[in-house]
Amino acid sequence: MEPNADVTGTTATLAKRVAALDDAVAAMAETRDFGKHTKLRRVLEALRRVLLQPGGAAAVRARARALEEAGVFQGTDWDTPEILIPALVGPGLHSENTDTVVIEATSELRMLAVACGDYEHPTLPAEDARVFLSQVLGANLELLFTPPSEAERTRQGRTAQLIRDLLRYLADQIGYDSILDKVVEEIWRILRQRPIQVDQVKSLITRISIYRGDPDVDLGGSSVQGLDRLISSLFGTTEACREDPGVDVFRSRLEAMDAASLQYEAAGFARAMHDTGLVSPYHAELLRYLAHESDYLLGEALGLSDVGRNCLMRYHDLVHRLIEEAVHPETAQCVYGLALLLDRGILYEPPVVPALWRQLALELSAAARERLTLVFGPQPSPEARLLAGVLSMLGQPLGVGQGDNPTCQSARALSMWAYNDPDYLLQVVVWAARDDEIVMHFEGQPVSSKESGAGLSAGLPADLDPVSSLVVPHLDRIYAEMGRRCADRPGDPHRWVNPEFHGWWASRGFRINVDVATGKLVDLDDFLRQFHASYHPSYNGGQPLIHPQPAGIAVTDSAARYVGWHAITILRTAADPEDVMRVYFYNPNNDSGQDWGDGVVVSTAGNGERFGEASLPFDQFASRLYIFHVDPREHGEPEKVPDEDVARIIGYLERSWGADRLAAGTLQAAPPQA
Repeated sequence: MEPNADVTGTTATLAKRVAALDDAVAAMAETRDFGKHTKLRRVLEALRRVLLQPGGAAAVRARARALEEAGVFQGTDWDTPEILIPALVGPGLHSENTDTVVIEATSELRMLAVACGDYEHPTLPAEDARVFLSQVLGANLELLFTPPSEAERTRQGRTAQLIRDLLRYLADQIGYDSILDKVVEEIWRILRQRPIQVDQVKSLITRISIYRGDPDVDLGGSSVQGLDRLISSLFGTTEACREDPGVDVFRSRLEAMDAASLQYEAAGFARAMHDTGLVSPYHAELLRYLAHESDYLLGEALGLSDVGRNCLMRYHDLVHRLIEEAVHPETAQCVYGLALLLDRGILYEPPVVPALWRQLALELSAAARERLTLVFGPQPSPEARLLAGVLSMLGQPLGVGQGDNPTCQSARALSMWAYNDPDYLLQVVVWAARDDEIVMHFEGQPVSSKESGAGLSAGLPADLDPVSSLVVPHLDRIYAEMGRRCADRPGDPHRWVNPEFHGWWASRGFRINVDVATGKLVDLDDFLRQFHASYHPSYNGGQPLIHPQPAGIAVTDSAARYVGWHAITILRTAADPEDVMRVYFYNPNNDSGQDWGDGVVVSTAGNGERFGEASLPFDQFASRLYIFHVDPREHGEPEKVPDEDVARIIGYLERSWGADRLAAGTLQAAPPQA
């Protein structure tokens, strides 16, 4: 598909929807006050359809006066904008009621029109509108650059993306000066989790950099040290690219440098990359240049440990080919993945090196090439994009994200294979990219992604890394098919699906605390004691977790209300720096730092987490757990778990997702009624 055709189609769609909106607004304007409510449904639906389109926010902003004068806000609090409260905008935008979200979004665009002087409002001064929007942006920073959470996807569907597009449009128009400190803090919080997909973060840093470079902008007393590090990590990392001269000029400067200068450049880029998790396009160009100069300087530019340097020396030819084929300014982020891949030492696993040589020579199917080109563009080639994605995933297995898609099981599988079984991941990539089909086995019977029915995702994802973009649709269908093959079995299908889908290391023992037929909590005491006996060092003989284990949690929102089931991976349990026993886990939901209510706030840094890990104190984690796997031959000491520990966890349950799942007067489910 040609990009220009895409743009033309999008523009035509927007024009058509804007015309429908204008008709609806005109009809409302012509209606007397007592009958305006009869026209509101048509206007709100037209607004929603416009706001879902690129350029829709600007179109609604341009019609702010007409919308208000027609009576869209009549009879509501939004009818008096001068008394609106910024703190209430977030709840309005997060509402499950689409009409509420649409009218809230329309109100913010009216505020923007007033703040920018497009609309001289009779009761709201422009400066007051600007202050209002600055406070709204400051209170909803996460909407600027994080994808929708599991809770938002479940409650709001496509509307969750609409509100993000709205907030980014507001920020671009109002500016970042009044919220800069908070924005920088939030960017660092996301980057500490080391996600593979950082396009949104880079885009935000770029916009702030442009804004900050405007001589008419006064950033006041904002602390800019953290911002300087972020901007320089992308655009002015070292002396040779300080003024962001462009890749061609930078290359010519490298060619004129002696060894000492090159080493200075290499060390500067490596330091910035490992500090932020971001990679500059100039860094990619440096690596391509050094591949022809010196392996020592190549190791310096990658910031390698002793293990990484040994891998570079031992597998010199392979690493050079990987750089030649995968590393380009457009795919610069894979440099970080390559560095971490080498430091992990996985090239010493016998199948990995030949599997990477196979990946280098892989011919993609026509469908795979079209898919990658559609999502990432024609340059560099689809083969280079996929190889870059492979390097990122092998280097950052805990950075895999599910995007705005209900495919947490597939993302978890990719992460688990990259973490625990990299050669199998490489095999799965080949099947998907070359054959356009993955065949797995369920209890000895083949399951083909081509022959399986629909998966959990309604369409092809467009917000994933290159590997996930190709592989997840196949895994999604296979996972759903495995579930269908268990449909007539009693109990939860994860008992059988998880070990078959993820790998032999997913233990066959299975514990669940929810009765599938009734949805009620069952066997809580035994469930919690068994979890302690399997995962808590004090009750499992001090045995560390050997293989990552799939688990299921009940996601709750910040008010501790149940949202839905979610797939995660338990990675390890250990005492944090304050000697609190914690469970460290992988969450595919893009941003693991979430507030699950009742004081249960997931940590991603500062409590002993490694990059990509989330963690909770053991009892808080157990309070959101509903499924886990165990080795049926390892029993631990469940009887030694103190009663008060179990009672404390049940208290968390009673105050959150278990509130309406406990049978009356007991901690057990009542038998189903006949």
